[in-house]
Amino acid sequence: MIIIPARLSSSRLPNKVLADINGLPMIIWCANVAKKVDDVLIATDSKEVVEVAKKYRFEAVMTDKNHQSGSDRIKEAADIVGLCEDEIVINMQGDEPFLEPEILQKVKEKLIEIKKRDFVMVSCYKKINELQAQDPNIVKVIMDKNQDAIYFSRSKIPYNRDNLPHTYFGHIGIYGFLKRSLDEFVKMEGNLEHIEKLEQLRVIENGKKIAMIEVNTKSFGIDTKEDLEKAREYAKSSN
Repeated sequence: MIIIPARLSSSRLPNKVLADINGLPMIIWCANVAKKVDDVLIATDSKEVVEVAKKYRFEAVMTDKNHQSGSDRIKEAADIVGLCEDEIVINMQGDEPFLEPEILQKVKEKLIEIKKRDFVMVSCYKKINELQAQDPNIVKVIMDKNQDAIYFSRSKIPYNRDNLPHTYFGHIGIYGFLKRSLDEFVKMEGNLEHIEKLEQLRVIENGKKIAMIEVNTKSFGIDTKEDLEKAREYAKSSN
């Protein structure tokens, strides 16, 4: 199941999940992508979002307004609908309406591939350039030879001491779990995530692995009015 967290309040762009993009609410754009890959559930704190979901024939559940992260919200939603511990749960962001369904499919396939691990979690990355690597808003990731994450940072990692040509990897905030691993994830504690403001670091700090897959994407998150205008123009050009 693909669960899309849809918290209505947003400091930079209020009510953004309901923002209109060429006639459709943003959350419905996301759900239409997700339904090409698996069953879809919208997890929200707003009755208005529930009504919009129903209008477009998507299932939605009300969750606590006080969740600190999207992972906490999707865990509650998964409990509400009674997903079993070996069910696949993919957390798709509700502000990336142009995410390619092929990426969600790759996450799903990787989860099946590694399902015998004691902790099953998958995320994605893409290649970025030197200038992008300097942007603290673009999270970087480094991996071991097995393509498991070693560390995530807002800093430019690895530190390129000799300024040699190097390819950096930008993290894409899609997370896949088995339900039992999602349950474990939300109970983990760590210090690093509070320093970097990156919740996935609790997994590394607790000695667990995140399997990473490389993807190509033109998707972008929508956080500001400028992003929303860009999205509307992108939607027009892609029709």
